[in-house]
Amino acid sequence: MKITMFSSQCYDKKYFLDANQNFGYQLTFHEARLEPATVELARGADAVCAFVNDDIGEVTIEALKAIDVPIIALRCAGYNNVDLRVADKLGIHVVRVPSYSPYAVAEHTVALMLSLNRKIHRAYSRVRDGNFSLQGLTGFDMHGKIVGVIGTGRIGSIVLNILKGFGCKLFAFDTQPDEALKNIGVKYLPMSELLQQVDIISFHCPLTPETFHLINDDSLEMMKDGVMIINTSRGAIVDAGSTIEGLKSGKIGYLGLDVYEQEGDLFFHDLSDTIIRDDVFERLLTFPNVLITGHQGFFTEEALVNIAVTTLENLSRYALAKPLINTLHSQQAIRSTRKN
Repeated sequence: MKITMFSSQCYDKKYFLDANQNFGYQLTFHEARLEPATVELARGADAVCAFVNDDIGEVTIEALKAIDVPIIALRCAGYNNVDLRVADKLGIHVVRVPSYSPYAVAEHTVALMLSLNRKIHRAYSRVRDGNFSLQGLTGFDMHGKIVGVIGTGRIGSIVLNILKGFGCKLFAFDTQPDEALKNIGVKYLPMSELLQQVDIISFHCPLTPETFHLINDDSLEMMKDGVMIINTSRGAIVDAGSTIEGLKSGKIGYLGLDVYEQEGDLFFHDLSDTIIRDDVFERLLTFPNVLITGHQGFFTEEALVNIAVTTLENLSRYALAKPLINTLHSQQAIRSTRKN
């Protein structure tokens, strides 16, 4: 089987080549994103492997169909960048990695909370400059703080369990409440009520029409002054323009992002020698109470191993004409309300 890999980084090559020793497929790695202009790189391939910021919309899928690529393997859990309706219509299979390491993302989420709270990112820079002043580095006890988690699938539930250990008061919103979480003291609330009460809010839901720009001018108005907002889910859940106004007014006291709505042209690339032309992103970086990581939440050794193995197993089932698992269809996207 010939597999063309798009948006490949050095670590993708390492972990996929290691996993491929058990499969023996022909892997071709390209740094280029999958998009209409790069589809031709997949000519002659039996499958393409794509990542979270690749453009797998209607035009791309039609172009893949035209060169007889029958299956798209996502090496990620999210699929909001895929036009599943068109894939279904054209008979192109789409498979994904639904769970690579929910612990990785959950732990990164809590790391952002702690770093922002105790201003570790600022302290690190000060000490390297020989500045040992504690002025401006005051944090707060996590114990007793009210935390709201939006989306209590695998990742959200792990975040809640970690925060229970800190002694936080735990609220949640999900269309499918988890009885196990209720048993450890998590209280499910309507969204509007949750927003009004929390000190910290963390998002772990998929990007759907219902979750698009959940953080906006209206939702921010409901929240406490000085609220901490964490997003390790999907960038477009947070309206970056609204957060800038919220930061300027003091409504948002802390902002931690591992994802960004327009991250496709930024993240996973070294742009240190270039001028970043995204004015909104650059404005966010000017605030001392903002911490942004470049879609790093998934990035643990365990996750990378699981991503490579699961992706190749998905394709192996196709190659061997076995029933596909981890497959996606347009109706699944319509029904889905939770993030794995």
